[in-house]
Amino acid sequence: MSEPNITVVSAPPARMRVKTIASLGMLTAVAYVVMLLSKMLPQVFYFLQLDVQATVITIGGFLFGPLAAAAISIVVAVVEMFTVSETGPIGCIMNVLATVSFCCTAAFVYKKVHTRKGAVIGLTLGIAAQVAVMLLWNYLITPIYQGIPRAEVAAMLPTVFLPFNLVKGGLNMGLILVLYKPVVTALRRAKLVPQSQTIVQSKKVNAGFLLFSLAVLATFAAIALVLMDII
Repeated sequence: MSEPNITVVSAPPARMRVKTIASLGMLTAVAYVVMLLSKMLPQVFYFLQLDVQATVITIGGFLFGPLAAAAISIVVAVVEMFTVSETGPIGCIMNVLATVSFCCTAAFVYKKVHTRKGAVIGLTLGIAAQVAVMLLWNYLITPIYQGIPRAEVAAMLPTVFLPFNLVKGGLNMGLILVLYKPVVTALRRAKLVPQSQTIVQSKKVNAGFLLFSLAVLATFAAIALVLMDII
């Protein structure tokens, strides 16, 4: 995550547009692959599946803004619907709602507060947005396409859907905090994304922030393993 400072000169707009499109296409492909790999994980409860495709999509949102995150989310969900999904259009809509609520919220905040603190706040608010959105939509939609009585779904909101979405969001948050800097550094060295619009005052790794990121990742990864009955 970068610290605000001095603006630098960017590449010619036309060239950067081509690189941006190429980078978004690459991120979309990676997010799709990550989605496929996530399907290999054990399901948590009936149809609930932990996935970390939001990690890739949010990194794209941090680089290119919330609209880019929304575009990647929609493309991945639609391609998933036509290739490997068994839940059809309703499942596609639920995937988009879950991913967009998390990724776009985090990317919007990070765009406004372009610091490590802004990233943590944005990701935290992204988890809150995802939980709120999915509690509402699981209550409305789950009885329709899963055939579960609405009263039973209502009882599952605090015991199943709430912890599931908290853990899913927290797991993605931990991965983003750990992976963002090395991934973006690699992309910049490959000249697939523009150099930072800010000059960082210190190149030193913030050990405290790294430890915090690893602690978040380890905590939610452990809880996810418990939910999947692995440990």
